[in-house]
Amino acid sequence: MAKRDYYEILGVSRGAGDQDLKSAYRRLAKDFHPDRNAGDKDAERKFKEVNEAYEALKDPQKRAAYDQFGHAAFEGGMGGRGGQGGFGPDFASSMSDIFDDLFGEFMGGRRGGGQPGARQRTGRERGADLRYNLEITLAEAYAGKTAQIRVPASVSCETCDGSGAKPGTKAKTCGTCGGAGKVRTSQGFFTIERPCPACQGRGETIEDPCQACSGSGRVTKERTLSVNIPAGVEDGTRIRLAGEGEAGLRGGPTGDLYIFLSIKSHEFFQRDGSDVFCKVPIAMTTAALGGQIDVPTLEGVTTRVKIPEGTESGKQFRLKGKGMPVLRSKVTGDMYIEVDVETPKNLTRRQRELLEEFEKASHKETSPESAGFFSRVKEFFEGKSG
Repeated sequence: MAKRDYYEILGVSRGAGDQDLKSAYRRLAKDFHPDRNAGDKDAERKFKEVNEAYEALKDPQKRAAYDQFGHAAFEGGMGGRGGQGGFGPDFASSMSDIFDDLFGEFMGGRRGGGQPGARQRTGRERGADLRYNLEITLAEAYAGKTAQIRVPASVSCETCDGSGAKPGTKAKTCGTCGGAGKVRTSQGFFTIERPCPACQGRGETIEDPCQACSGSGRVTKERTLSVNIPAGVEDGTRIRLAGEGEAGLRGGPTGDLYIFLSIKSHEFFQRDGSDVFCKVPIAMTTAALGGQIDVPTLEGVTTRVKIPEGTESGKQFRLKGKGMPVLRSKVTGDMYIEVDVETPKNLTRRQRELLEEFEKASHKETSPESAGFFSRVKEFFEGKSG
């Protein structure tokens, strides 16, 4: 029986592009796959035809030969590979695409970017990123500082320079996978790819490991690092120190260190973004007569605030530019002083006498809020009874 034309099998024109060929192949391979057509000999035959056609046309050189000479270009079937009807050594690469489509999600998703060999199998793996929690004071966040921290982490082994091999020796290409880091096993129509069991997917083996690091290329050591904390940082700020994380395996790139900042609660100040609030108690006499008070600031000095007479609890006074600096900016927030008028306690006899005299001499204008409130209460109940 004469072989069908490869373009006819895939249902594409002779001028079809690579993507059109690939799309047609995937669609037909799914349709005729034996798992979907159990016991259907016709579907099995068509499945083989589709794979044979795609094997020939996906390769530019084979396609050019087929376009010129037809099936005669492939003596013995598929370029002299023993007439296996498209199931030669290159069949695994063709099947990897359809295998991803059918089972990608079940087996953990597609391969990154769909690019074979995208993961470099050199045995050198990137080190892990590290996290360090650092607590600072509000004053340190205001002024900025350079902190010294001690971080236990894996560092490159100095004995073997991170190679993992004994000095004077070096790692060898894995004989099981040929350095690819992966091996393939056939199961029916499928070729399954998995990490090489001999080298754990690294592509290299070490026959004579370094005694200092046991072949890993790194050792655990505590390091002292300087961390520059800029002025104006907020609670939860993350600082990245590139290349200060775990050392890579067998000379691989080093991970990063992330510093997460938390700011201690302050005894006097509460922060809201770049603004700072401070609640200050004042004496009743200062609130009534007016005066001046000295309040603390984040600069570490005090500043004088004038209190006008008749000041009530909750009154706020704004100190411009006395708040927190804005990170990486010349802008500075403000400071707000909220006064809390304190009621006198533990009075002496003389103080009580003076307050009683003051009460007798008081009138509606002395305490207008309370006088007005009780007047309205009296009117309310008189009107209700009338």
